[in-house]
Amino acid sequence: MECLQLQIMENKRIRIANKFLMGRKIGSGSFGEIYLGTNISTQEEVAIKIEDVNAKFPQLMIEAKVYKLLQDVCGIPSLKWAGKEGEFNIMVLQLLGPSLEDLFNYCDRKFSLKTVLQLADQLITRLESIHARCFIHRDIKPDNFLMGLGAQGNQLFLIDFGLAKRYCDKRTKNHIPYREKKNLTGTARYASINTHMGIEQSRRDDMESLGYVLVYFLRGSLPWQGLKAGTKRQKYERISEKKMSTTINELCQGLSIEFSNYVVMCRSIRFDDAPDYNLMKHSFRQLMSQNQFLYDHIYDWNIQQPKNTASELQSVQQQQQMVFPMNNQLSGGSGSANIIMSQPPLQSADLLTKTNLVVHNFVDSCSLGAKHKQHQLQKMQLPNSRFSNTQNGQKMTSFIDSLQMGAANVQPEIQNWPPIRPPPPQNLGPSTLLNQWRT
Repeated sequence: MECLQLQIMENKRIRIANKFLMGRKIGSGSFGEIYLGTNISTQEEVAIKIEDVNAKFPQLMIEAKVYKLLQDVCGIPSLKWAGKEGEFNIMVLQLLGPSLEDLFNYCDRKFSLKTVLQLADQLITRLESIHARCFIHRDIKPDNFLMGLGAQGNQLFLIDFGLAKRYCDKRTKNHIPYREKKNLTGTARYASINTHMGIEQSRRDDMESLGYVLVYFLRGSLPWQGLKAGTKRQKYERISEKKMSTTINELCQGLSIEFSNYVVMCRSIRFDDAPDYNLMKHSFRQLMSQNQFLYDHIYDWNIQQPKNTASELQSVQQQQQMVFPMNNQLSGGSGSANIIMSQPPLQSADLLTKTNLVVHNFVDSCSLGAKHKQHQLQKMQLPNSRFSNTQNGQKMTSFIDSLQMGAANVQPEIQNWPPIRPPPPQNLGPSTLLNQWRT
């Protein structure tokens, strides 16, 4: 793995199955590491997830089987290829945009009620869809929900099925038996109380975890965050104790009653009962209506105010490096699996006054992209894969991720959208792949 990472850092491009070129590392999942890749034939960008076949608990091929079974489910990324190359299990997936955790950080760790309610509808639907296929996710958290790209920029995707499990037989629909004394599976911050108590997880636990995610988005944090302990087990115990001692009213203090009702509903579901997904969505839709909100796919990150000064821009860059470290190593290995990360350095602050905007990365697109009207831009450059040909030549149809959706409409005052053309990759034949990975 270290040798492979060294080759990536040296800008070497490695072939996978003679179909894909692997680029830089872009994240980590519950199992394995994720790299940006390119389909050699179509030039489509993809996410390549790899895992050492000698890992203590290899999961990637199991995860690939889950993806394969869920391919026709809305909001599940498409599986491009899965198999073994040398000493690595490899899975190639559709490339997606930022995770909800990344967007949460971008929005100063607080989402508006409208954004949360719009997300809630899709979030509940995603869980309902995988539950209908007899799977539970068992690791519901903001990092595992990603926005799509381009035409799918408003669509929410559920990823990382490394901990997913069948809860019923797909033929007979018989539910798995109730068990106790189970180890905690998933992320302690969002785990259900029953999971902390060692009870076998079922559909109700995914839904309860989602409730904590929604509260987290509205409050900015959960009462059991930041607890200190000597060991991981002790920390889990402290989180469990705090979670159990926090009343639902305390948890949802200052929030609309629909959120406390949701948590009550989740905790009231019996082990083998199906959640009432329609009732859950109806409750939040009514709250949308009461507040005269529209399901217009305008989220907080679309309307986030851009930074106006060099110092503010530098502050955003520092925040970016906290979320997307320069060595592309996400802290703690908990980052989202398919997030696009910054590659070239941040453009200089004086770019704000230019008529030509070059969009390379997260900060360029978020902080500068929305300012094109103010700065009389006549030319805006983006990565060449973000264009489609029209009768009038190359016109922008989408930015590099959903953060730019607000600026993604073609503006008449911008006459020129020339693409940024990356240097050609080093072409490594399949015969050299295994030797390079072993050295």
